[in-house]
Amino acid sequence: MTPSQLTFTMAFTLGLSGLAFHRKHLLSALLCLEAMMLALFVAMALWSTQMNSNAFSPAPMMLLAFSACEASAGLALLVATSRTHGTDHLKALNLLQC
Repeated sequence: MTPSQLTFTMAFTLGLSGLAFHRKHLLSALLCLEAMMLALFVAMALWSTQMNSNAFSPAPMMLLAFSACEASAGLALLVATSRTHGTDHLKALNLLQC
């Protein structure tokens, strides 16, 4: 495993562990998801560059567009929950409440 592959694997793992272990606020969960998506984007961009193939070059851009849509949906959810519940704590969110 090359050092760049190890770096992006560790960055993805760090984001995943942050999402798994630090689930107090919705904003921290969204930031961990963004870190994971950024690590995937950089890894896919380097992979398509190393393969020297034009067939894989649009994949990182599609992932980046998906990441932007996910971020906007997450921030809209954050604003909506902070307005209705008054906090962004994940324990305050309950799907059984109307």
